[in-house]
Amino acid sequence: MEHVKALLIKFVMIAVILGIVLTGIYDGEFGDTLLISITLTIVAYILGDLLVFRKAGDDHEHNADHVKRNAIATITDAVLAFLVVWLMGRALFTNDGDVLQAALLSAIIIAVGEWFFHKYLDNQVFDEKHHHAT
Repeated sequence: MEHVKALLIKFVMIAVILGIVLTGIYDGEFGDTLLISITLTIVAYILGDLLVFRKAGDDHEHNADHVKRNAIATITDAVLAFLVVWLMGRALFTNDGDVLQAALLSAIIIAVGEWFFHKYLDNQVFDEKHHHAT
């Protein structure tokens, strides 16, 4: 159930950011922005959060380990966000001249949100590191 809650939180964060950037600033269609948000949420949760953030780093020092895992996963999420927004934006938006700029801006803002989202994941969802460390 915690993964469903985390996915919903991640989706809302991404949808709001992309809604503001893609639809609000760059005049993309809301339906296209929603489709990109859903796709990015799923791809970034599986690759960035479950595979990279959860598995990266050592189990010995939790605080230093979290910062390292968070930095690696945040960069991964930023790259994923850029690629998904850029590639899907090129395919979906009729005026794709600003898609590169929109993808870059979206990726930077999403990366900031992801830094905090990873802290939530560590404390509320991925608690097995705390249980196995004792």
